[in-house]
Amino acid sequence: MTLRLNGNTSGYTEIDAPAVAGSNTLTLPTSSGSNYKMIRNGATAGSLEFADNITSGTAVASTSGTSIDFTSIPSWVKRITVMFNGVSTSGTAFIWVQIGSGSVETSGYNSVFQGSTSSGTATASFVVGSSAAADVRCGTVVLSTMGSNLWVASSVIGITSATLTQQGGGAKTTSGVLDRIRITTSNGTDTFDAGSINILYE
Repeated sequence: MTLRLNGNTSGYTEIDAPAVAGSNTLTLPTSSGSNYKMIRNGATAGSLEFADNITSGTAVASTSGTSIDFTSIPSWVKRITVMFNGVSTSGTAFIWVQIGSGSVETSGYNSVFQGSTSSGTATASFVVGSSAAADVRCGTVVLSTMGSNLWVASSVIGITSATLTQQGGGAKTTSGVLDRIRITTSNGTDTFDAGSINILYE
């Protein structure tokens, strides 16, 4: 079936429905949206909604505690960017980025990092390098899905306090659909004492 909507002057918009058994209802948004919005599937089957191309989380001050969690990440997300702004810790532990489905997963990572002063591998997390208490980190860790709950990571972190950069990469298959990210310290006792962390997802 084809539905053709004619314009006021010339041209038209054509909507084609596939030849399928049964009937389907597609409900358009009730509002007109706003600038730079796209239409995507809504949470309810058959509904559409206006949404940003890229969604920003709420920035969290990394000034206390041993971990920061971002939860309730939607199931449709294909790429997540973790952003570090002036992040520092109280000790020499590395910063870890962990992902999970239902809970944070602490095994099954294939991760490596390389920097001017340190390098290594990890199976418990993706690693954001550097290990000096005075290190101040700015940069990103980008997570992208390859399907089947497999996520690959790449990171570029500038250590602004030491005028150097560190890079990393890795892969991890979660037990189910990814819905959370945790940023923590590798020993679980060093605390965050400066900066902020946020995520973008799309």
